[in-house]
Amino acid sequence: MTALRESTLPFPLHARGKVREMYDVGGDRLLMVASDRLSAFDVVMGRPIPRKGEVLTAVTRWWLQQFGDLVETHLIAGDPDTIIDHVPALADTRDQWAGRALLVRRTEPVPIECVVRGYIAGSAWREYAAHGTLAGEPLPGGLRESDRLDPPIFSPA
Repeated sequence: MTALRESTLPFPLHARGKVREMYDVGGDRLLMVASDRLSAFDVVMGRPIPRKGEVLTAVTRWWLQQFGDLVETHLIAGDPDTIIDHVPALADTRDQWAGRALLVRRTEPVPIECVVRGYIAGSAWREYAAHGTLAGEPLPGGLRESDRLDPPIFSPA
């Protein structure tokens, strides 16, 4: 199975991130394509994981659909046929992006990053060891590094 390191579509490249490319497909729309590149700790690893982009896209689409009733999102379409209905010029390159792309509205991002922590490790452990807190909130005493947090804790990153 071949991994997709990078998409190359015949549209202007709006942005390239660690694992995604964003193409300007006209109007206020962008096509967000998830590659199979692997990123950890802000470093792109040398070896991609086949179909990883498809999984990322499916998870992103699921969450956007869950929140769609609560707040307007940038999602226009995720189904390849529906994407082509909106942007017919994408039909010839369908094999490169189908299952790994979302058609979205161009928006201004809200710079929020958060983490759901199930274990007290890494930077969470360092803060707890020094101050007894996580994201400034007190935690019970006596926790050891890598102890399970039950329930998990939602915190800013």
